[in-house]
Amino acid sequence: MSFNAEDATRAYIDGLGPEALAKAADYTTGNHWLLLGALIVSALVTLAITRSGLLTGIESRFQDKRKSVKVLLVGLVYFFVSALLNLPWSLYADWWREKEFGRTDQPVSDFLSQGAIEIALSAVLGALFFTAVYWLIRRTGRLWWLWSGGLTVVAITVMLLLSPIFIEPLFNSYEPVPEGEVRAALTDMAREAGIAEDRLFMFDGSRQSNNFTANVSGLGSSARIAISDVAIGQASLDEVKAVTGHEIGHYVLGHVWRAVITLSVLAMVFFFLADRLFPMVAGLFGANRDIAIASGLPVLLFIMSALFTLSEPVSNTLIRMEETEADQYSLTHVNLPDALATALVKTAEYRNPRPHPVEEFLFYSHPSVERRVRMAMDWKAAHPPEAE
Repeated sequence: MSFNAEDATRAYIDGLGPEALAKAADYTTGNHWLLLGALIVSALVTLAITRSGLLTGIESRFQDKRKSVKVLLVGLVYFFVSALLNLPWSLYADWWREKEFGRTDQPVSDFLSQGAIEIALSAVLGALFFTAVYWLIRRTGRLWWLWSGGLTVVAITVMLLLSPIFIEPLFNSYEPVPEGEVRAALTDMAREAGIAEDRLFMFDGSRQSNNFTANVSGLGSSARIAISDVAIGQASLDEVKAVTGHEIGHYVLGHVWRAVITLSVLAMVFFFLADRLFPMVAGLFGANRDIAIASGLPVLLFIMSALFTLSEPVSNTLIRMEETEADQYSLTHVNLPDALATALVKTAEYRNPRPHPVEEFLFYSHPSVERRVRMAMDWKAAHPPEAE
């Protein structure tokens, strides 16, 4: 009897059972609503900070300081205060809800302590970045958005270089994959792809999440492929190899650089639109309509946040293309379609494997699990073992 890719795909997805499929659908749909909730919360926080006069008070108090120093102070205060005001929403969306759906076992104390580190980092880095943006607004006039797009390229590149070394270790422990058959197999795969074997890591992703995951991060000498201890603990050797092949695909195909270019172009477009929209939106929030005034930072960031949310179908489409390319790389170079399929099914616990096509287009940053498994099964059908 010939192999049927459609039947095999259906069997893999149905194997989760109706209860798990329903739970995954509920979780995923809820995540879509969280996007709207986050935007509403952002608007309320922006309104609260703007109407409080807190930032205009800082500008007035430090009016004799150099403009960049004043902008830096405004930025630091804004990022700290907005993070504190957002804390109840973050607790609900990023911890309590994840706990309810069994996606995390992280104690709330650890969630809050890591959140404090994240707030401090975001405040300092965000304030520095927007100090530079406001300097460009003052220096370059109407073309500030173009120069700010260039600044974004530099900022993202620097963050990608430094994050694996200085930032990610603040939240997780990264260690070489332990000696054994897994490390031996992955070392061979990395060597064939031209990746140094000391670039393969395992991290304690279970600290924050029960999700089956792996990632590629960094640039140049700081680039690395990291596999969560959840994946190492739950996966067979073939599944680890298939997933690592996917991540190596991202590395070899230069997807990190594509992300830099995509984010930079989007930032440039959004800075341009923000320049045009700012007077109107600032008026709605009761803020100064002059975009060059630092106390308008909450309004500027709200506009940027709203634009990024609205652009998700575009950015998600580009990311889905990269994920498909990485899957294809794994199938071509590792040739373990069933292992890739079973690994992908493990991710269906937190990503509805059978979304409506419109839902997938609007909200999914990865192709649906069903679509990805079908691709693996089509590969298997086209490359039967006896043909090798």
